[in-house]
Amino acid sequence: MRTRARSARTTVITLTAVATMTLAACSGGGSETDADSGTGAGAGVGAGPVTLTFAASTFGDPGRGPGLEAWIGTFNASQDGIVVEPAVVPYPTFGTTVLTQMGAGEGPDLVRFDMPEFAAAADAGLLEPLDDAIDVGGLELNKAPDEFMFADDTRYAVIFEASNYVLYYNTDLVAEAPTTFEEFLSTAQGATGNGIYGAAFRQTAPEQNGMWQDIWNYVYGFGGAFSDGEELTLNAPGVVEGLSAYQEVYDADVIPKGADAATFRAMFNEGKVAMEIDNGGFVAAIRGANPDLPFSVAPVPFPVRSQGAILAPIVVNAASENKEAAATFLEWMLEPENQKDLQLVLGASSVATVTERTEEELAASPFLSVVDELTATSLPQVVLGYEAKTPDIRSIVINQVLRALAGEVDMQTAMDTAQEAAVSAVG
Repeated sequence: MRTRARSARTTVITLTAVATMTLAACSGGGSETDADSGTGAGAGVGAGPVTLTFAASTFGDPGRGPGLEAWIGTFNASQDGIVVEPAVVPYPTFGTTVLTQMGAGEGPDLVRFDMPEFAAAADAGLLEPLDDAIDVGGLELNKAPDEFMFADDTRYAVIFEASNYVLYYNTDLVAEAPTTFEEFLSTAQGATGNGIYGAAFRQTAPEQNGMWQDIWNYVYGFGGAFSDGEELTLNAPGVVEGLSAYQEVYDADVIPKGADAATFRAMFNEGKVAMEIDNGGFVAAIRGANPDLPFSVAPVPFPVRSQGAILAPIVVNAASENKEAAATFLEWMLEPENQKDLQLVLGASSVATVTERTEEELAASPFLSVVDELTATSLPQVVLGYEAKTPDIRSIVINQVLRALAGEVDMQTAMDTAQEAAVSAVG
């Protein structure tokens, strides 16, 4: 019988963030037993509690990491036989590191993936099917993002976080949010000067994963897509138009060129960047770094109301020795009060289930309704029909976009080259 966590809804305690640990091999900690034994999942007679390792780059986020650890602490306080310990892996190397370990039959028990790595892991048979492990029948799931939690009609994940991309702007530097690309560019140009940049985005090879996320907003926002679901369309007109707009902003000298995301996000928090297109999780980071920063958000001001979204599935490693305990954590996570608490930690992101904002949240952040409404027009940053091959396509596309930014080729030529290379590489 599947074990279930005892509800922590009425528990009132002072939380201390659990210690962050370095990513290691699959956690052990005793043999799994039935919950009815009274000792909790994974705790045999005379054994200590099962320790589950949960890997997520988000634990290293200074704005949200401490809150997530405290949220996990709530789960730990509700258990006799399970302890979840967070493991931090830096975002730029997260996918490679975790997939390599899982491919060797090791790695963490629970993983918060981004969509490209989730698709690759599912395709490689590295994930535990969840159809029979957890019960979502009585839940009101966020349907649009939940549709992407399957591979070959099998559920391998539930949403940990769905974070729509929006335009952040400093209201002291930008009087009114731009509503068109032309207004966006002219506003960025007008705000640039005296140590302030009008905009910021990722545009370097070491930040390939993040740059991929940023360019999707331009591709989607100009009516493009990297595939039609069956064939690759890397050099289609909408794609080239969107990436040309991305380069136009780059060439306008309104961004801190060479700065990584950690640097330019810190600059935004310090009032040195006027606008930034970023995901909903950035709200919590801003508030954590500078609670007094005057900012607001608006839809991305591009021709088509469509933007990328960080869909972060939480999965169970197929090599985990503690699958029942991991399922216990997932079912606890999906309980309404725990979903509400998770959404509070995540900021302007959505969670697996439909969770209403509180009056206090909306009073403090009136723009949250704007962010939430974009869920219907947000799409994951994977190449549809080529989900498991997205990391390979990503590398090809980013390399060619960087060539265009460097002035080696025009964007059409860059994407013609990318199309030919990607078709050859992935079929």
